[in-house]
Amino acid sequence: MGEHFIIDSTMQDFDLTISVLFRHGQRVHGRSRVISFDGEALRSVPFAEVAARTERLAAALASLGVERGDRVATLMWNSQEHLEAYFAVPGMGAILHTLNLRLAPGDLAQVMSEAGDKVVIAHGSLLPLLTAVSGAVATLETVLLVDDPGMPPPRAPEGEGSIQYVGYEDALAGAAGGAPPWPELDERTPAAICYTSGTTDFPRGVAYSHRSTFLHAMCVASGACFGNNDAERVLPLVPMFHVNAWGLPYAAWMLGSDLVMPHRWLLGGPACQLIKLARPTQACGVPTIWASLIEYADAHPDEVDFSSLRLITSGGSALPEPLMKAFRDRYGIQMAQGWGMTETSPVCTWARVGVPGEREGKPLSAGRIVPGVEMRAVAPDGTVAPWDGQTAGEIEVRGPWVTGRYIAADGRAAGNRFHDGWLRTGDLGTIDEDGSLVLADRLKDVIKSGGEWISSLRLENELLSHPAVLDVAVIGVPDDKWGERPMAFIVLRAQEQAGEAELAAHLEDRVPHFWVPSHWSYVSEIPKTTVGKIDKLALREWARQPG
Repeated sequence: MGEHFIIDSTMQDFDLTISVLFRHGQRVHGRSRVISFDGEALRSVPFAEVAARTERLAAALASLGVERGDRVATLMWNSQEHLEAYFAVPGMGAILHTLNLRLAPGDLAQVMSEAGDKVVIAHGSLLPLLTAVSGAVATLETVLLVDDPGMPPPRAPEGEGSIQYVGYEDALAGAAGGAPPWPELDERTPAAICYTSGTTDFPRGVAYSHRSTFLHAMCVASGACFGNNDAERVLPLVPMFHVNAWGLPYAAWMLGSDLVMPHRWLLGGPACQLIKLARPTQACGVPTIWASLIEYADAHPDEVDFSSLRLITSGGSALPEPLMKAFRDRYGIQMAQGWGMTETSPVCTWARVGVPGEREGKPLSAGRIVPGVEMRAVAPDGTVAPWDGQTAGEIEVRGPWVTGRYIAADGRAAGNRFHDGWLRTGDLGTIDEDGSLVLADRLKDVIKSGGEWISSLRLENELLSHPAVLDVAVIGVPDDKWGERPMAFIVLRAQEQAGEAELAAHLEDRVPHFWVPSHWSYVSEIPKTTVGKIDKLALREWARQPG
């Protein structure tokens, strides 16, 4: 018998950091382009030049006193300068904090204070919002102001005390001779902070590591998701403050895909004009964005050209079936849907249109679980539901880009959001034998009527299939007999009419009879959260108002 001995791995111990992604795009894909939109025309810059500016930004931040672990926030649109910060800040060992520019000022000041932001990189058009909150952020020392090319630089406010204001381009010019401070970092070092949108309570912070960001970018770039390469041109219409634009900027840079930066023009006519000019092959955004594009295209068919697009990805909330069919049937464009959360970086599942066992034939499918994520459905009694596509439970996830806790500088507890090392998502759904997730509803939004569950998500999807309905939201309202009954808020298309009886009849053959709403309200718009999701808290407040 030979002597038993242990063989250790012979692989190099190589940290997975954002600096590695950056250097690869810089050296291998230097001729790929970052294309910026100013509302009328395009500006195109090669990756190599963007990389040189990124290095100068890191040197400039170091000269301003930014050290390892310091938080550098961004209050920015989707722009080249924002992309430069995506790499410069974590690359130098600091932590990027992308601020949600749609938060209420009080919430914005609180998340900045909780994160301890030292520097803010802000676009001049957002200076009024920043100055409204900066005095309440004791840690803030410096603001780097970004202006639009060809426009006069924004004026720094007076009376800001110890906060210094520095022009972004001036800072880069002053650092032209500085060496890029790319330290060797442990891959578990924090790289970026994102806060949830705070739909149910105060926004909670999640700190992504270099490792989690690297692995998430690899997944997003893979054939399990976008399947990008250096022949693609990617348009992130999702705001770059929203979960790091779903990891797309990192994935595109890594693979050499051209990046189209829409700045503040994310909706309707301007976004359609950008697509016509820049000719992206892929675009990603929330359903609100895609609905605005279809609405504009229907009203101005001669002004749009979607022929360059091979894929549109929707996320943030469920993709309505009528919206998917509109892009497919009218323009021949595939739509895909991803599902995830701020807490999951965000991608956990991916649904590709027309692939057997996924979206086709499963209108509410959020897609298959992506490699690297583990998922289960947990029934109310705590048992793990089988993957049979029938047994529902709360969806729980774990994996290398799923958070294990929240940032809570004031000691706020995370409640019961974690269960034996799994993140409780708050979503109710089923998983089938192929690992395809079908979401029934948010646990807090599901309607229990007469002891039976009613899915507000399913009702919304079916009502949207009526040709007169532009937008819809369904909530549960108290009922003395049944406990709860559905209430539908309806936005009709211009010049269209559809009464309650007509919409109820539309539902009769599509959902169980007791699902048909008992209450209807016709409104001019549906309130949305800062990331484009239906704000059901606001709707419940509306429903409680007398009359």
